[in-house]
Amino acid sequence: MDEFDRALINRLQHGLPLVRQPWEALAEELGSMSETLRARVQALLDDGVLTRFGPMFDIERLGGAFTLAALAVPEARFDEVAAQLAAMPEVAHNYRREHPWNMWFVLGCATPQGIAETVARIEARTGLAVLNLPKEETYHVGLHFPV
Repeated sequence: MDEFDRALINRLQHGLPLVRQPWEALAEELGSMSETLRARVQALLDDGVLTRFGPMFDIERLGGAFTLAALAVPEARFDEVAAQLAAMPEVAHNYRREHPWNMWFVLGCATPQGIAETVARIEARTGLAVLNLPKEETYHVGLHFPV
C-alpha cells in the first residue's frame, strides 16, 4: 500500500460524494482519474487489504432486521462452524473472540421473523445455543481508522 492508497482509504471512510458522478468528483478531489480510483479499490479488495466496499443501509427502515449474535464453539469445531455460518446469506460476517462466547456474527434478514428462523436454523445445524443480542437503541458514532 502506498501513500495514494492510504489517502484513498482515509477519504472513502467518509463516504463517496453524493453527486451524479461520485467517482469523478472524488478523482478531482484526490488529483487522479475515476478509472484509477476504481482500479485501486478493486486491487485493495483483491489483496485483502479491504474486506468490503459498499453502501451501508438502515435495514430496519427498509423493513428488515439484524442482530448481533454469538456461539460458544468447542475449539475442535471452530473451523467447521465458521464455514457453516459463512455459507449462510443471512450472516454478514463472523469473527473469533477470546471469550467463552468465542464466535460472534451479525445476522441480517428481510424481516424480524427471519432473525428467529435463522437463529433456530443455526442451532439445529450446529447443535449449539445462539446468544441473540438484538439492538435496544441506536447510536450514531462517527468511526474513522486513519491509515
